[in-house]
Amino acid sequence: MPQLPEDIIDQINAMKRRLHVLSRAVHNRPALNRISGGAVEIVNGGSLAVRASDGQPVFQVSDAGLARPWLALLAPQDVRTTAWPQTTSAVWTTISQSVNPIWQPKMRLQLTTRASSGATGQIRVLIDGTQWGPAIAAGQTFDHTGTVATSLPAAFGTTMKVEVQGQVTSATGTVYAQTLAVYGTQN
Repeated sequence: MPQLPEDIIDQINAMKRRLHVLSRAVHNRPALNRISGGAVEIVNGGSLAVRASDGQPVFQVSDAGLARPWLALLAPQDVRTTAWPQTTSAVWTTISQSVNPIWQPKMRLQLTTRASSGATGQIRVLIDGTQWGPAIAAGQTFDHTGTVATSLPAAFGTTMKVEVQGQVTSATGTVYAQTLAVYGTQN
């Protein structure tokens, strides 16, 4: 067999060593689990999922959009008007209230309202002591979607106090209000 110049053999051995180092580096590199700049773009029907150690998805984004966290639903409400929150007062009186976390910048609230026979009155909603939406005549449906947080990053996870108030505007009687729906919304 013909003899090769020594420098070619040395070059081949050096390339073998470099290939071996690269091969080890590929198998020993740290996980690529952090983005320190730029953006992530998933195209052509791809998806992104964050999974817990048991493999269950914790958060995922796919063609259907952003997966939402579990949120509580309003319990079924009593349909007997006399069992609803109510007042006979001629001044604004809180008849029901709740404290809720702020998860979205807006909230939708629906109330059904009534007045006893021959009575008139009004219903309004306060958030943290400030009127939110219109005051309505008892007997109408309150259905309002409006902002609850002007800066969602600053308010996210804090709580807001929602109060339903009523007042009788006739000489006597009772006004009633029952929550039909309440939920946070983006739009």
